Amino acid sequence: MTDTAPTAPPPPTQVTLADGRVEIAPGAPAPTGPYANEDLLPVPVEKRTWTTYNFSALWVGMAHNTASWTLASGLIAVGMDWKQAVLTIALANVIVLIPMLLTGHAGPKYGIPFPVFARASFGIRGANLPAVVRALVACGWFGIQTWIGGEAIYFLAGKLIGTGWTDAAKVGGYAWTMWLSFAIFWALQVVIIYRGMETIRRFENWAAPFVLVGAFVMLWWMSDKAGGFGPLFDQPSKLGWGADFWKLFAPALMGMIGFWSTLSLNIPDFTRYGKSQKAQTRGQALGLPTTMTLFAFLSVMVTSGSQAVYGEAIWDPVQLAAKTDSTVGLLFALVTVLVATLSVNVAANLVSPAFDFSNIAPRRISFRAGALATCVLGVLIFPWKLYSDPQGYIFTWLGLVGGLLGTVAGILIADYWILRRARLDLADLYRPGGRYWYEGGWNWRAVVAFAVGGILAVGGASFKPLIDGRPVPALADLADYGWAVGLGTSMVLYLALMATRRRSTV
Repeated sequence: MTDTAPTAPPPPTQVTLADGRVEIAPGAPAPTGPYANEDLLPVPVEKRTWTTYNFSALWVGMAHNTASWTLASGLIAVGMDWKQAVLTIALANVIVLIPMLLTGHAGPKYGIPFPVFARASFGIRGANLPAVVRALVACGWFGIQTWIGGEAIYFLAGKLIGTGWTDAAKVGGYAWTMWLSFAIFWALQVVIIYRGMETIRRFENWAAPFVLVGAFVMLWWMSDKAGGFGPLFDQPSKLGWGADFWKLFAPALMGMIGFWSTLSLNIPDFTRYGKSQKAQTRGQALGLPTTMTLFAFLSVMVTSGSQAVYGEAIWDPVQLAAKTDSTVGLLFALVTVLVATLSVNVAANLVSPAFDFSNIAPRRISFRAGALATCVLGVLIFPWKLYSDPQGYIFTWLGLVGGLLGTVAGILIADYWILRRARLDLADLYRPGGRYWYEGGWNWRAVVAFAVGGILAVGGASFKPLIDGRPVPALADLADYGWAVGLGTSMVLYLALMATRRRSTV
């Protein structure tokens, strides 16, 4: 029998730095094959440069936008007073920050976007399920925000051109010039996203303070019209603090959580550029709850003022700005709306679905192609219908979104933190047959947890004004707590199903 030399262990495919960040080992080949492309590969450590300020500015830019404004003002429109509306929004943002930080952890540590992160729990192919669900949600948001931006252009041009613009012939219930404004704003966003992530980062850095100043100017204008701040604070709640308020509070809270539930999943798309865990944690904790609460306060004050001045709560800031007699004031207000809408729409609703669609077919769909698909689908969901009614906007759209995405968040958190203890194999996230391949690329346990959690979360919800009735009337009592039901159910069920799997999941 001849002696043989011991087999040398294979070289490591990844290295962990002293600060805990992980990257592909020097000299090791980058992942290739049908499930990898340049946009989905881990960001090298030297390119993870975003600081606490960058993340805070990102959140200020995203939180200070017209849709955030209409969240708070919409609560005034359905009967809350300013204290109830601010309380609801502040609590929702503290709650949603928790899953956001938990899912965001994988970004700076591994440099991977959300669709790749989801492969660990759903499987390399199965990750397309949550990615497409989240992408379609983002398409809806993109369409709504683009409609808002188009409104701003429509009113701005109308002030400069005159009634020939605003009173143009109607098509589909709106002036054709409104449709043209919608198309112009749509095209503007396509141009920005094609310039890449660094352009987005720079844009967010200066857009954030500009929008905040604009909100304070609007508050000053409304207080002046109302004769001081007193009338803004004095508008009474139509609900009181009794049963009527608490009946509305739960679905409103879930709706507010649903507003950022998309970002609680896709935040790795941004944190993958983080310089450290502290940068993303501090930046998000400073940027989200504080700025959203402040902006909510400004919004409800201005909307309360509109109730005092005009006799009705005007929840749409574009419609409210159009009531000013000052051309300069209107121009400033509408330019602020444009910048705010661009800020959130490009960052929150184009970047992430672009990665999601790229994940479906990495060799065929680039980041830019995914962004263009988002832009097209954002029009096809008829955003003008969703945005036309605060009741449907807050409780139907946001409630359904929150319930479904809370289900995905529960699975991701359970898998990454409880099962894997935040340990991932980068190469296997892109490799067929590896530990994340499961059965044919799908982890059926995650799919079952998603389906059951989703049915319990939204099955009993009212789909008005989209459709009449509830799909599963017996689940109606759970509908007001959709996000929490979806997150909790999917987390527990996923852990139970994975416990039956013999092979190591680490």
